[in-house]
Amino acid sequence: MPKIGMQPVRRQQLIDATIEVVAEVGLKSATISLIAKKAGLSSGIISHYFGGKQALIEATVRYLLSRLKLEQSPADPIERLMKIVDLNFADIQQSLPSTKTWLSFWGESMHDADLSRLQEVNKRRLLTNLRYSYRQLLPREAAHDAAQMTAALIDGFWLRSALSLRADRGFDVAKDYCKNFILDTLRLHGVDADSGGSNL
Repeated sequence: MPKIGMQPVRRQQLIDATIEVVAEVGLKSATISLIAKKAGLSSGIISHYFGGKQALIEATVRYLLSRLKLEQSPADPIERLMKIVDLNFADIQQSLPSTKTWLSFWGESMHDADLSRLQEVNKRRLLTNLRYSYRQLLPREAAHDAAQMTAALIDGFWLRSALSLRADRGFDVAKDYCKNFILDTLRLHGVDADSGGSNL
């Protein structure tokens, strides 16, 4: 567990360094020494504040997950759905270090119970946010199905874009596909989704 009183700036230095090192060498090869060197700090700082590499890795995952939170949730459900898509394809989610780090985390989560738990939290939060917004516009069962399909599209298109040689273009197209799917789904159920079209 991180110790209380750690300077926020220093904490962020270590998290940023972890993202860069994991992107460069992978999760298994990302040592405390490499992370400390990248951050310009001593190895002892990581042990002192985090207790070890595993806790630092988990803190880094939580930081990336925090960037997916709706800080200011729009009142309009269609705008909220568009905002969810925007967050999942935001610049930090598509930067090369972040995409490589996410891919490393996802791969390791199949073998690490703590990372798997964090991944499950991320999956549930995305579904909950989508379902909450859809539920204001569609019947319960339709909202459930739409949330499941939208979440699958977001995750699938993000992964496909992250592995693309033209990732920047891929992310932009993927975001539009996801937004169009949402609007088409709403229109299919008789919802006037024209106001959401301006967000594309």
